[in-house]
Amino acid sequence: MTGGHPTPKEVVTRFAPSPNGLLHLGHAYAALMAFDAAAHGRFLLRIEDIDRGRSRPAFEAAICEDLAWLGLVWEEPVRRQSEHTDDYARALARLDGMDVLYQCFCTRREINEEVARAGIAPHGEDALPYPGTCRRLDAAERRARIHAGETYSSRLDMRAAIEQAGPIMWFDDARGEARSADPSHHGDIVIAGKETPTSYHLSVTVDDALQGVTLVTRGGDLEPVTDIHRLLQALLVLPSPAYRHHRLLTDAGGRRLAKRDGALSIRALREAGHGPDAVRAMALGGELDDNIGGARAAQEAR
Repeated sequence: MTGGHPTPKEVVTRFAPSPNGLLHLGHAYAALMAFDAAAHGRFLLRIEDIDRGRSRPAFEAAICEDLAWLGLVWEEPVRRQSEHTDDYARALARLDGMDVLYQCFCTRREINEEVARAGIAPHGEDALPYPGTCRRLDAAERRARIHAGETYSSRLDMRAAIEQAGPIMWFDDARGEARSADPSHHGDIVIAGKETPTSYHLSVTVDDALQGVTLVTRGGDLEPVTDIHRLLQALLVLPSPAYRHHRLLTDAGGRRLAKRDGALSIRALREAGHGPDAVRAMALGGELDDNIGGARAAQEAR
C-alpha cells in the first residue's frame, strides 16, 4: 500500500490557474493559502494553459499582475503546460505500455444517449459517467477505426489500472492522517483528449512530480479527484505530495465563486479603489457581498 505521509526537507506549494479569465476572490483565497503554507519553503506559480482554445496571453499577464499586487512572490521561470507537452506524451506512452489505456471514439452526444439508456446516475456536479462503450471493442476494430481517420480520446481502463496499482492511500494534511483512495467510482476517465494531448488529471500529476511539489493546497471541490491523481502517481511511480483541501468562497446567495458566473474580479476591486490589504481581507473573510463598494458596476461596465 502506497501513499504514506511524505517527509520533505522543505514545503513546496503551487498555485495553478488557467489563463481563461480574470482572477476573482476565490482565486485570491486559493493563492494565499498556498503562499502562506510555503512561508518557510517554496511557492510556485504554474499556468495551466493546455486548453489553447480558451487560454489568452492577456489573461496570463493579468494573473501575474494581480498576484504581485496582492503581495505574492513566486519562483521563476513559471511553468506553462503548453511548453511541456513532451512530458505528458512520455507519461501517456508509459501508461499505454502498461495496457491500461484504450481508444474511445464516442462523442459526447453518444455518451449521453448511452448513459440515459443505461440509467447510470451522475457521479457529481458536471461529472459525465462513461458506460464503457469502447472498452468492449476488440483490438482489430480499434485499429481499423484509427486507420480510417476517426478521432479518439485515450481513456484509462480503471479496473485494469487499479489491479496494477494495488491499494493506495493519500495523506490528508488538514486531518493529519492517511486516507484510502478509491478511484473506481470515477469510471474510465479521459487521459488525453481528441483535441488536447493531455488531460487535467495527467498533466497536473506529471507537473507536481517534476516540480517537486510536496503539498497541494486546493479547493474542496477537487478533493474527490485526489483518488485519480494518487492512482496515476502509483502507476507512473511518481512521488505523492500531501493534500490540503480548503473551503470554497461563496457569494451572498451561497453560490460558489466562478468565472462562468461572472464572479467579481480582483481587477474590478482594484479599479473600484480597494487596496491589496482590503482585498486580502475580503478573500480570507468568507462569504462575500456581490457588489463590494461599487466594484460590480465597474466590472459590468468594462
